[in-house]
Amino acid sequence: MSNTIFDSGKEPLARLLDEAVEGKLQLPDFQRGWVWDDQGIRSLLASISQSFPVGAIMTLRTGGEVRFQPRPLEGLSFGNPQPQPERLLLDGQQRLTSLFQATRLNQAIETLNAQRRAIKRWYYIDMLKALDPAVDREEAIVGVPEDKRIRTNFGREILLDLSTPEHEYRHLMFPVNRVFDERDWENAFEDFWGQQLKDDPDQERARRRLFRQFRDGVVEAFRSYYVPVITLERETTKEAVCLVFEKVNTGGKKLDAFELLTAIYAADDFQLRHDWLGDQKTGQIGRAQRLAVHEALCQLQSTDFLQAISLLHTLEVREAAAAAGKEGKDLPQVSCTRQVMLNLPLAAYKQWADAVEASFLQAAKFLQMQRIFWRKDVPYLSQLVPLAAIIARLGDRWEQDGARQKISRWYWCGVFGELYGSTVESRFAKDVQEVPLWIEDERMTPSTIRDANFAQERLFTLRTRLAAAYKGLHALLMREGCEDFRSGQPYELTSFWDERVDIHHIFPRDWCKKQHIEPGRTDCVVNKTPISARANRIIGGVAPSAYLKKLQQDAKISDARSRQILMSHLIDPDALFSDNFEHFFQQREEALIGLIEQAMGKRVARVSAPDEPMGEVIEEEEEGASAS
Repeated sequence: MSNTIFDSGKEPLARLLDEAVEGKLQLPDFQRGWVWDDQGIRSLLASISQSFPVGAIMTLRTGGEVRFQPRPLEGLSFGNPQPQPERLLLDGQQRLTSLFQATRLNQAIETLNAQRRAIKRWYYIDMLKALDPAVDREEAIVGVPEDKRIRTNFGREILLDLSTPEHEYRHLMFPVNRVFDERDWENAFEDFWGQQLKDDPDQERARRRLFRQFRDGVVEAFRSYYVPVITLERETTKEAVCLVFEKVNTGGKKLDAFELLTAIYAADDFQLRHDWLGDQKTGQIGRAQRLAVHEALCQLQSTDFLQAISLLHTLEVREAAAAAGKEGKDLPQVSCTRQVMLNLPLAAYKQWADAVEASFLQAAKFLQMQRIFWRKDVPYLSQLVPLAAIIARLGDRWEQDGARQKISRWYWCGVFGELYGSTVESRFAKDVQEVPLWIEDERMTPSTIRDANFAQERLFTLRTRLAAAYKGLHALLMREGCEDFRSGQPYELTSFWDERVDIHHIFPRDWCKKQHIEPGRTDCVVNKTPISARANRIIGGVAPSAYLKKLQQDAKISDARSRQILMSHLIDPDALFSDNFEHFFQQREEALIGLIEQAMGKRVARVSAPDEPMGEVIEEEEEGASAS
């Protein structure tokens, strides 16, 4: 027996559009809005008029396991009862919608101009240009404004007026929305020219021949056009639909589990998109908006939220199976893979959504405790998924000092072990099971803590926010109470934003370059620390001894106080006052290693610095970045 889950062939464009009008072919609700611009529409129409291929479309037969809420192509609306589709359009929405609106609607099409501004257009075919083999067919496809008048000279002069059928006949401009129903227009065209040229029978016959040539050579191309169609059978699984769509949808935003679940839940009258993003029409505030109040969470994705729910749901299912006596391989797995998310029951989403939202808010509170305030300073956004799930499991217990200390150690082991930068679903599943057990029993050390290792030589390659450990050291220094070079304030939530704190060089880059210090050492995290924007402007590119004097004068700081501030950054004051980079670097390298060991609760592998100098670093562009 064949395992093929799709069929392929060719279908008439006219029939596909008929099915869309009848409701037999609709869109699944995860499909996005129609966004093709004017140039794209004219290019598509030109290709069809020449019988050129414009690519295949993909559909899914309804009635199988995958249930999506359908909706019509834009420009169509159905009365009650809503027709049930026989097929859903998975790929080719923009092409088919463009063709439907241009050829079947008796209204101007909403589209975009070259500057991506919203405009409305009617489309015509210039009959003479279309029949001229020397003219590029796209030049024959004309888009005109909603009033059907093309103007020039700042709108004062009408260049082309197609506002009445008579004007269309006179200018030999055929409306594209008549390509599948041209007979009445043709008869009226002939009557018009019969009156205009009644005294010149030869010219009248020439106009008739012109239209017939146009009808046979151009209009017929639309009527006889066949579209390659791949049809997925109703037995196709959710995972296969998602995977296939991603493969064919290379030109657009990647389809994810959230988009598919939106359509699946809509079939049960639950609007997942509104629950997450809100609804402007009703004033509903979405979960994403409530979470984004915390700057560190503003890039949290819908799939992150679904993963946390999936972890908790599958863990609950596993525990129920264990309580029922199942063991070993018979126990369901804890997971948050795409397949698991696609199979997440609506009841499970409703059960856990509020708790997970509250847990992400608590995760933001935890980040603030670690002095992570800004989205760009979050080492791993992905690590917030198991963090929120762990907090949800613990409930109020997560705020107990002992529990919070252990969560902190787990968190920093993940950051400095750099364990959340690739495929991490299996680690998520371990975290949500192991960390709560470890909090109750010291002997149950989680895999993330066992797996985490940091080598001393890694310090020399941490140079930009592209590295989680780079951001981690920035936060740890603030958590341990480093004070601003100018104001002397520790970096709390308010002062962080008021002072516009960022990661800056201690020995300025310009000074290091003049001293012929290797760029690798100049730009690595050993030579960087949290500094406010105002202090950094005073620092500039001069020697530390010089800028320290400027800072003391500007802020009325004594030598003793200046030394205290430097020591809060794990900097030897004598090294800076004497501009001794080598002593500074060696001392601070060791101090940062100690800071990392304290956070991870385990030793760092000690090695010597690289023998060969490292090349120039091209920094990641950042808001408020400084070249100091």
